[in-house]
Amino acid sequence: METIETAAVQAFLTPEEYLAKERKALTKSEYRNGQIHAMPGASHEHNVIMGNTFAELHIQLRDRTGIVYPSDMRVKASSTGRYTYPDVVVVCDEPQFEDSHFDTLLNPTVLIEVLSPSTAAYDRGEKFTAYQKLDSLCEYVLISQDSVCVEHYLRQERDWNLTAFRSLDDVLFLVSIDCELSLQAIYAKIQFS
Repeated sequence: METIETAAVQAFLTPEEYLAKERKALTKSEYRNGQIHAMPGASHEHNVIMGNTFAELHIQLRDRTGIVYPSDMRVKASSTGRYTYPDVVVVCDEPQFEDSHFDTLLNPTVLIEVLSPSTAAYDRGEKFTAYQKLDSLCEYVLISQDSVCVEHYLRQERDWNLTAFRSLDDVLFLVSIDCELSLQAIYAKIQFS
């Protein structure tokens, strides 16, 4: 097994070269603009929030249409050629994959990211801009790990409407998959100082 070089010391790679390296790598890396970007390690809070969110959605969708994937499912924003690893991915329709490896999803319905200090600006900016080009994407959720704050972006025709939730008593309704996420469930076992 090998590790993928950081963008600072590598040449331009094609998507095919990235995928060949990524499938052998010990750690996950995202691909954008011909460069590979190593993903930082996740904190305790990040992992607990991600696990809570995945579990809540998995339970609600277990006997219905829809599949929930944890953070190891790679997503390709086709028109941008960007490959990412969202923290939680939900697909409502039959999953469409890039190739016969079945490890790169093309048609996510809901993408969820747990924000970290090193990725928050990217998740809100450049990454969200790329995700907006996915025709299948209906909802994008950003969850803070440092405070009670969940940002819910809902696609309505060509616009994205933002609703922010800042109380543990709040409940986020994911319209496209008919699921509810209470902030109490998302933040279960998280201690804020």
